[in-house]
Amino acid sequence: MRGAVDGRIKQGLDAEFVERDSEILEKTRKQVDEYLAGNRRQFDIPLLMIGTNFQRRVWNELINVPYGSTATYVQIARAIGNEKAVRAVGQANRANPIPMIVPCHRIIGSAGELVGYGGGLSVKKRLLKLEQENTPL
Repeated sequence: MRGAVDGRIKQGLDAEFVERDSEILEKTRKQVDEYLAGNRRQFDIPLLMIGTNFQRRVWNELINVPYGSTATYVQIARAIGNEKAVRAVGQANRANPIPMIVPCHRIIGSAGELVGYGGGLSVKKRLLKLEQENTPL
């Protein structure tokens, strides 16, 4: 999966990867650490999302799901104006290259069950628990 995402990004940007540090990467690492420590609810780093128009619409909607909350695949499909695209929403989630920052872990099945997550369901469960424990009632 990682190879497919990397290939899509390289093709979309017509670029090669260069490994080096930058101010944005430093800021991203800091914000990820803060999130995992329960001290950050949203990320404020610049995002350039490479994907189809549909994928980008889904990813933009995922960012709107509040910290500590969940939404269903159906709710995301409705929010982007295509209620019948539930499976396509799932595929867009699967193609999400930055799943913690574009929070696809907050998307659950219609019956409230945890389904699908590139990092594995145990990671999805831990991220949701982290957010719920750090959300005031």
